[in-house]
Amino acid sequence: MDPLNFKSRDFVHLHLHSDYSLLQSTIKLKPLATRLGELGMQACGLTDYGNMFGAVSFYKAMKEAKVRPIIGYDAFVTSGSRFDRDSAVRAGERPYYNLVLLAKDHEGYQNLVYLSSKAFTEGLHHKPRIDNEILAGHSGGLIALSGGANGALAHFVRQGDLARVQDVADQYRSIFGKDFYIEIADNGTEESRSLNKALIGLAHKNEIPLVAANDAHYLNKDDARAHEVLLCIGDGRTLSEDRYTLPSSSYYVRSAEEMWEIFGSEVPDALNNTLLIAGQCQLEIAADGDNFTLPVFPIPVTAVNGDEYFESVLAEGFEERKASVWLPMKEKGSLRHDLEDYDARLKREIGVIRKMGFQDYFLITWDFIKYAKENDIPVGPGRGSAAGSLVAYCLGITDIDPLQYDLLFERFLNPERISMPDIDIDFCIRGRADVINHVTQVYGRDSVCQIITFGTMASRAAIKDVGRALNVPYGDVEKIAKLIPPPIRGRNVSISQAMEMVPELKAAIASDPKIKDLVNLALKLEGCARHSSVHAAGVVISPKPLHEIVPVAMSAKDELTSQYSMNDLEKVGMLKMDFLALTTLTVISDCLSSLKSRAGVEIDWSEISLNDERTMQLFGDGRTDAVFQFESSGMQEICRRLKPKELEDLSALNALYRPGPIDGGMIDDYIARHRGEKQVRYLVPEMKEILANTYGVLVYQEQIMQLAQKLAGFSLGEADMMRRAMGKKKREEMAVHEEKFVSGSVANGIAKQKAESIFKLMAQFADYGFNRSHSIAYAYLAFQTAYLKAHYPAHFYAAVLSHEADDSAKVYKYSSELRSMGLRLLPPD
Repeated sequence: MDPLNFKSRDFVHLHLHSDYSLLQSTIKLKPLATRLGELGMQACGLTDYGNMFGAVSFYKAMKEAKVRPIIGYDAFVTSGSRFDRDSAVRAGERPYYNLVLLAKDHEGYQNLVYLSSKAFTEGLHHKPRIDNEILAGHSGGLIALSGGANGALAHFVRQGDLARVQDVADQYRSIFGKDFYIEIADNGTEESRSLNKALIGLAHKNEIPLVAANDAHYLNKDDARAHEVLLCIGDGRTLSEDRYTLPSSSYYVRSAEEMWEIFGSEVPDALNNTLLIAGQCQLEIAADGDNFTLPVFPIPVTAVNGDEYFESVLAEGFEERKASVWLPMKEKGSLRHDLEDYDARLKREIGVIRKMGFQDYFLITWDFIKYAKENDIPVGPGRGSAAGSLVAYCLGITDIDPLQYDLLFERFLNPERISMPDIDIDFCIRGRADVINHVTQVYGRDSVCQIITFGTMASRAAIKDVGRALNVPYGDVEKIAKLIPPPIRGRNVSISQAMEMVPELKAAIASDPKIKDLVNLALKLEGCARHSSVHAAGVVISPKPLHEIVPVAMSAKDELTSQYSMNDLEKVGMLKMDFLALTTLTVISDCLSSLKSRAGVEIDWSEISLNDERTMQLFGDGRTDAVFQFESSGMQEICRRLKPKELEDLSALNALYRPGPIDGGMIDDYIARHRGEKQVRYLVPEMKEILANTYGVLVYQEQIMQLAQKLAGFSLGEADMMRRAMGKKKREEMAVHEEKFVSGSVANGIAKQKAESIFKLMAQFADYGFNRSHSIAYAYLAFQTAYLKAHYPAHFYAAVLSHEADDSAKVYKYSSELRSMGLRLLPPD
């Protein structure tokens, strides 16, 4: 922990709400870090209402800004039992009171995690609540602030109930000892000054230390109105209506000078205590993604240990693939590599996996995929970079042979940069929940949950939300919102970008004060977290009950979720996996079942040629309605132009049909070369081996890695690091890689100027490059759906429409197509 060098009259904010308080604060974490730097503040606490949603992101943002992060939690404490669901409140009581808790160390952090989790799983009733019983058992490593104006002490002071005031003070002091502080704040109103006077007297009488805070809800003083609008959005009201509001415009991140001006003459100890508390809070969180919390796979009692079991399962899988795939292909002359190559590749991958300690990860994944297949739940052939692993292929996790398609293991796991594997799995939509339930049974219901995600106010949404709060006519708001351009390359266009790009928007702002006000307020709210929901696919698996490691919550549908988002779970080393529900797998499965039951036809995909003429004709004609990832009119058009002949062509189209390559003219270039209308040229002859299958066009990320290895002598691990730096535009890292690439290429006989040109080409392409293993796997799914449509259209469309029966336009279209073939749509089974 970096030391703090406080000067006299410094101050630390210990009671502060970010936008993770969900429609209660406009403070976003990165702007907060910048503002703290401007104010010269060395530390800051985060205390969101009833949750720890932003704790990891806050920790990282503060660390990067060299500000000490203090992880906290603004708890809702009920005076009764957290298990009580009775809405009746005793006279003079409130349903809950606020209490600010700050973690001093790892014990305190674990207690915060536990308390915030139990507030959701045991105390959720309108708010996630805890009680004094659970506080008393989990107060270690925590500092408690009385909660300011919304705390129990302040409430009973205002009630004039001095006996209850003393009871509350005594109770918290008995729980937290010297780590209990009475919090005072001044929002500029007479009521707050009167409350402070009473609280200061109470503190002096009981020898309880004071602490000054500002309960910050927005960053700058001029953000007060934007915060009012945010509260309106949360309440579904307009600014002109009677509604909840903060008492003044003083709830911003005040400077140390302002805080000393308010409290310095009367209670300087309350300000100095913020420095004392900050000095005590020395929590370090492993939030760099390099420390892993992996479950241990439950191996059979007959196995000696996990390593032995991993290799025995793998050896069995290797022999099965050898017998069922590689030897038959070898006999046909279609196996591109010798069996010795497979053996050497497997040993290399095993060595890396053992060194990185990921045997259990692969066994965990192998187990639930094995369960799915044994229970006739269709599983996808592979997704993402995992298809580059021979270990994954031998375990049946993927069904794409990585050597046959030149897929790189280092694109999946880089031995030179330890990071958690990331295997995303597609399941039939009907079977996904069953697989998750199996995982829950294996590792425990408290150790498996879904992952939270947060919806934010994107540019158009912010305009619309603010417009409703300001009661601007709907038509006027829609007109402005529509001036925001649609997303570019999957990224939303911000309001500020739109103001530069769209003259009409700029003119509307300049000419109409109401529109100017609307847009300025939307700018302040843009990007704020708006609501939480459950990630469509993400599941986290823990070696012990989750609430002992990371905080959990309950969704609106009573589903257990993490409080940390997927990225933050990865940063703290938790095992997360994507269990994706893919309708295409269900359609293929239903079609195969229909063929078997109605026509007595059974299809063995290993016997089907991937160059099947009728299937490729279907692609070439652009008749790809309902074909996975090829159904759009744009994709149909480029299929007609390209006339695909093999799986490689489908894979390339899958990778190229995205905004970047389309805008860059890469598709036109690829098609022209494929059709022989444009000569294929290489900057140096050595590039041909790597780029020949894409006609000299850089299409895949793996090609960058292979070029770095072949031309400049990079290891594939180093090449992956270079690819990552290029993709993220990290200039300093890229400069180091460029120097090494150029010097390595020159050492291999390539002219310096050409080496520099090749590096520049790769760097430009990195923004567009796609994962080859993912493209191949999804091209295979596209091939399967197209094969079924080409050969058995009636069965295929019956399967498709069983999932789109409410789309009358598609029913008519597909029925018409079948009639034109002299076929009819099969009735449902």
